[in-house]
Amino acid sequence: MNSELEKLPNIGKTLAEKLINIGIKTSGELIESQSEDVFIRLNTIDETACINILYAIEGAIQGIRWHNLDKSRKEELSMFYNNLNTK
Repeated sequence: MNSELEKLPNIGKTLAEKLINIGIKTSGELIESQSEDVFIRLNTIDETACINILYAIEGAIQGIRWHNLDKSRKEELSMFYNNLNTK
């Protein structure tokens, strides 16, 4: 079953299923979210969630491939991810 989330850039079947498991069921719900908050919620059900998933979420929110994220935003996300993983 394809979800509406899979229509967003960077969101494949597996990530869409994980988002649904944390209560994000529509693209609108994801777009209205902060990527850091979504990642924290994902991390509670998937300890293997990596920085690329964080980038993918941010790209989906912005409507772009994660490779095209602004360099400063990628740095912010990287600092967030590193701080999260040192606690």
